[in-house]
Amino acid sequence: MTPAGSQLRRTLGLGDAVVVGLGSMIGAGVFAALAPAARAAGSGLLLALAVAAVVAYCNAMSSARLAARYPASGGTYVYGRERLGEFWGYLAGWSFIVGKTASCAAMALTVGVYVWPEQAHAVAVAAVVALTAVNYGGIRKSAWLTRVIVAVVLAVLASVVVVCLGSGQADAGRLEIGLSGGVGGVLQAAGLLFFAFAGYARVATLGEEVRDPRRTIPRAIPLALGITLAVYACVAMAVLSVLGPTGLGRATAPLADAVRAAGLPELAPIVRVGAAVAALGSLLALILGVSRTTLAMARDRHLPRALAAVHPRFQVPHRAELAVGAVVAVLAATVDVRGAIGFSSFGVLAYYAVANASAWTLDPSRVSRVVPALGLIGCVVLAFSLPAVSVAVGVGVLAVGVVAYGVRGQQVQR
Repeated sequence: MTPAGSQLRRTLGLGDAVVVGLGSMIGAGVFAALAPAARAAGSGLLLALAVAAVVAYCNAMSSARLAARYPASGGTYVYGRERLGEFWGYLAGWSFIVGKTASCAAMALTVGVYVWPEQAHAVAVAAVVALTAVNYGGIRKSAWLTRVIVAVVLAVLASVVVVCLGSGQADAGRLEIGLSGGVGGVLQAAGLLFFAFAGYARVATLGEEVRDPRRTIPRAIPLALGITLAVYACVAMAVLSVLGPTGLGRATAPLADAVRAAGLPELAPIVRVGAAVAALGSLLALILGVSRTTLAMARDRHLPRALAAVHPRFQVPHRAELAVGAVVAVLAATVDVRGAIGFSSFGVLAYYAVANASAWTLDPSRVSRVVPALGLIGCVVLAFSLPAVSVAVGVGVLAVGVVAYGVRGQQVQR
């Protein structure tokens, strides 16, 4: 049980919860993930998007069922611990924190690249500091800012879709689905695109701050995921119709390149601004999610107990937020995160594998186990279909976490 004085305040309704999920998904992923996915899948890009969406749906349904049963901060860290045992909960939490910390750094650097390329690292650090301060002020402020960011990004993406599909350069023949990248390419692309879908569980990690969580969370997660899938499908088809799979795979800024190819280059700067704002939205929600999982693991002493403190006025895990912000700022200032999408996807897919395995135990009926079984298989297949470097680093980081868990267990026994 969590002591009453350290519990978080329940202030988020259905609309806020959906917006937090949208802010986590409709972010920089759609601006950044399409090009590497197109390089891997070729003409199978839309098929890869569908595969990623199916796996995301299974994960979302499993997460929603679990969040309704266990409405506390920590997400799958809590579910794995309660349903499978302490080790699996720990492994999920470790995977989430490590993978999403890499995502935070990637999003911060995306802001820097779009706002001021020559000083990308400095801008990234400034963005991390600013958004950590926003989160420190309370969840309501974060939800309000996320609502504004989502509105701006949706407006930019709608403009891209209208311009591309309405131009004379659009060609429906470029949307023909094939397997030029092979089955392996489609699966790798699906794993990369999963990076852009992975924010829906942010609602679950904020379960302790949602009003009526048993009713709100199972409604908010599929709503946010459905809206995001519709947006991504429209954007992918619009950009493909103008650039084609080969042109999209070569693009450095695919949405900006698409509006230029469509004959409206003056819209490209607006798309760049939209990408920066989207990255800010993703970064804001990511810091929220990582800090809440850090809070949950600190409560169970898998991380320093001091990180479990909740601010008496703002009712946020302030030490966890400051610690996460500091680590992300250091990474954003010092590392090259071009491979962060693959590494982040591996960690998050491992996290959701534990979520699906946990959901499998909720109901012994065969029908109820179809979705978590499909989600578990999908997570494992996509994780090991990612680029070899991402898989190797991901496995290595998980191994470090396992060793740390074992060392802690020996210390506790002494």
